[in-house]
Amino acid sequence: MKPPPFDYEAPTSLDEALALLAERGADGKVLAGGQSLVPLLNFRLARPEVLIDVNGLQELSYLRREEGALRIGALTRHAALEHSRLAASYWPLLTEAMGWVAHPQIRNRGTVGGSCAHADPAAELPVVMTALDARFKVRSTRGERVLSAGEMFVGQLEPGIEADELLVEIEVPPVPAGTGTAFLEFARRHGDFALGGAAAMVELDPEGICRRAAISLLGAGPTPLRPGDAEAALVGAPVDQASVAEAARLAVRDAGPTGDLHGSAEYRRDLIETLTRRALLAAGERAGGGDAR
Repeated sequence: MKPPPFDYEAPTSLDEALALLAERGADGKVLAGGQSLVPLLNFRLARPEVLIDVNGLQELSYLRREEGALRIGALTRHAALEHSRLAASYWPLLTEAMGWVAHPQIRNRGTVGGSCAHADPAAELPVVMTALDARFKVRSTRGERVLSAGEMFVGQLEPGIEADELLVEIEVPPVPAGTGTAFLEFARRHGDFALGGAAAMVELDPEGICRRAAISLLGAGPTPLRPGDAEAALVGAPVDQASVAEAARLAVRDAGPTGDLHGSAEYRRDLIETLTRRALLAAGERAGGGDAR
């Protein structure tokens, strides 16, 4: 199929892009890697009057560490994050999750900012960014805002970005020492959308007791699900089979996966619970071994 007709703009600076968004943002779509938008156009599920192609804004393509935090330019390609030694050393949850994203060809083209702005709860990056307490910097001609993950992912394919705003940077805070992380998902075929998944972070004290936990669920509802009760249940306890089984049970208590021909809602909920348990155990083992992966 072919997309409906549209105007095309290709700004060469951030100021030019923001001016175009101020003028035509309500009628348009931002084109970055195009790995989500182009299929929507071809199936005519999206019908923008104008595409604003931001691929010329190379100022938004970077990975750097500042004051302990990782700053990711919105136009950074998936492959750059996947192969980043900086991310692997300090934020290994990101690089682990990136290996699950579609196929290498898509990761070569897709952008970190584009995936987050698409706000798909079945995508890896929104889920991992939620677990990491990432912050999202958006800019317009009116100024700049910084959104939390909860403010960024407000609904299925619904980011908390206004029509005249552009996501320009993602800031990931430092991961405390003694933290282990893990990401798991399951799909019928490698590269397909996952039926469920979980990102886990576990920080242990010197005695091996959980000091802090973070859990983010993939495919559990219209946004990445951060089950606070499950996280709290782990704090003050050793990360063992019994404690993670209870945490995983609590994690899916409010989950609302949607069933389809690939798996019923009940199947998906059970799957997410199992993956959560396994991810927490792996994160706990890595924290205990001093490995932050």
